[in-house]
Amino acid sequence: MNSVATGSGGPPSDDDENPPLEDHEALRVEAAAALRDLMHAFVGHEHDDADLVALRDWARGTSAAIANGAHRDRAALMRAAQERGGPISPRRAGFEDRAVAGRANPTSVAIDVWREGDTMLADVTLPAAFEGAPGRAHGGIVAAVFDDFTGTVIGMLHEPAFTGELTVRFVRPVPVHTPLRLRTWLESRDGRKLHIRAEAHDGDALVATCRAIYITVDPSVFARTPEPR
Repeated sequence: MNSVATGSGGPPSDDDENPPLEDHEALRVEAAAALRDLMHAFVGHEHDDADLVALRDWARGTSAAIANGAHRDRAALMRAAQERGGPISPRRAGFEDRAVAGRANPTSVAIDVWREGDTMLADVTLPAAFEGAPGRAHGGIVAAVFDDFTGTVIGMLHEPAFTGELTVRFVRPVPVHTPLRLRTWLESRDGRKLHIRAEAHDGDALVATCRAIYITVDPSVFARTPEPR
């Protein structure tokens, strides 16, 4: 793959070519954020033909170059993290590559999550590429955000689990380009079933709610690649 100029001046050192794993993952997150900004800028703005041709050619060439790299095996990353000990968390084991909210995934939603007591909270703004009807976030995107966000509860509990059921109710239109506050918590549990609730607010207005049921599994099952059917 061709090197990309960084503006630092001078040739790259050996450390630049082979940074530590932590630095490498941080670079993936930064690159994904830049691509995410590009995606929303593309969808939300007009462009002249010359810019579209240049962007098309750059994207095709860069995609072809990146595709020549080694395959990234998230299941192997998760197994390696498990072997090192400790729970699998969203900040480890390739989880930042995940769909919907992985920081190293350029198609994901940028979401800021934190914990307060037994509740997880998040701030999120859904930009141009996530619009459905004009001015409104696509319902599937909102459901996907709830799916990922309610999963932060299983991270808080340190219990690997899969989504078994997800029900979303739209109380009001969910706006784009508007800061939203989300909260989620464990409502109850029944054996392996975790019943989780979540809400999304636009200011003081409730715009959507979610009920999710997660099924807990052994950590080795969570990190295992499904067998083809």
